[in-house]
Amino acid sequence: MDSEEQRIQREGYVNAFRSPEVVRAVLGGPRGKTAVTFVEWGGSEGQVVPWTTLIDGAESAAQFAEELRRQPIRRISFTSISNALALARELIRTNQFRASRHVIDVSGDGPNNAGAPVPVARNAAIADGITVDGLPTKLKTGPDSAAIHDLDAYYEACVIGGDGAFLVKVSDVNQFAEAIRNKLVVEIAGFKLSEVQERRPVVASVQHPQPYNCVIGEESEERAIGK
Repeated sequence: MDSEEQRIQREGYVNAFRSPEVVRAVLGGPRGKTAVTFVEWGGSEGQVVPWTTLIDGAESAAQFAEELRRQPIRRISFTSISNALALARELIRTNQFRASRHVIDVSGDGPNNAGAPVPVARNAAIADGITVDGLPTKLKTGPDSAAIHDLDAYYEACVIGGDGAFLVKVSDVNQFAEAIRNKLVVEIAGFKLSEVQERRPVVASVQHPQPYNCVIGEESEERAIGK
């Protein structure tokens, strides 16, 4: 993502955790609380906001949002969804919380082009009982050697998986904040996707041929390096 896309993404998550909809989802869930960590990643990865004390209402959600807002944004070369998933898996395995459900929410604007093939990392997460959801984004229309036109199909075939996994495609910058908020509500409260579709038309099924080439990003990167 370029700097503007990163800013939009960060603001989207900050505003989502400030929203009444996300707070209601937390309070209305089976336990009435959730734990969250936030990771920004590229070819490498790093934890931006560590595991919070439990979010159990508007005040703790706002504290998490403010902590995220204050963190500097940094650019990281390449796109390694697999490294991000591996880190998220480890963060879930080693944190102090015990939960009945674990979810990794992946947001990105391109296919994996560094690290292990993404299905390897995705399948390892699923084997641990983790659900991987996706937010494939294409906010800019300019040329990008790392971009693919059917990123949503790539995410569906190669990235998401596990119990109840779903994705939300975003192709308009004006949809981004709403898409993040709605996606978090589904992940936290477990609403049926059909209910979200009726209220907010941001969740859509993906049509793609089988099988999908899940190393398309790595192949594109090799071609670019060879030029």
